[in-house]
Amino acid sequence: MAYDLEEQEQLDEFKAWWNKNGKLATNLVLAALVAYAAWQGYGYYQNKKATEASVLYQALVVTDSSKVADIKAQAAKLSADYASTPYAGRAAILSAKASIGANDTKSAKTQLEWAAENAKESTTKAIASLQLAGILFEEKSYDAALKVLTNDADKGFMGLKEDLKGDIYLAQGKKADAKKSYETALNELDTQGKMQLYTRQKLEALGGGSSTAESSGV
Repeated sequence: MAYDLEEQEQLDEFKAWWNKNGKLATNLVLAALVAYAAWQGYGYYQNKKATEASVLYQALVVTDSSKVADIKAQAAKLSADYASTPYAGRAAILSAKASIGANDTKSAKTQLEWAAENAKESTTKAIASLQLAGILFEEKSYDAALKVLTNDADKGFMGLKEDLKGDIYLAQGKKADAKKSYETALNELDTQGKMQLYTRQKLEALGGGSSTAESSGV
């Protein structure tokens, strides 16, 4: 095939460039293909893990609550093998509930601690933190309960978190801190909910709350 002079010059330039840079270009293309394949493989792996975890979690949900050992075993498998999925944290909370029902608060605390630290959903973390703090409060481990509640919480649970902090401060005799927490809780809780009413009653018992209630439209 004949080339004119300009085409031959362009071909010679390309050959010279390829001799100099062809290996690098080939390696870059191969690296991009490998990275893409790895990304696709990772996505498939993650979807596969999520599907498997979903099946295990659904089996856990329908397990009789009296079968505490089975529930613990299923939750442990999810936290060990599927910690990257949202089902592991949810399973830990269900396992903690079963442990509480069996009067095994030690196991419940361990499960809730794991969920509060490792759950992939902010809602699950917030629920676990609140339940754990509630157990510690009942055990009169007030400082430990407050420490749990200092963790960042889902905005939707802020009112419950502050209400519990108020209860803890009140149990410690820190009335000013309790009032402050109850006031914050009132601003976060549903104005039409029962929890808001209970919190307002606690605040009013400490000599506050009327102005907050009025500003909330209650």
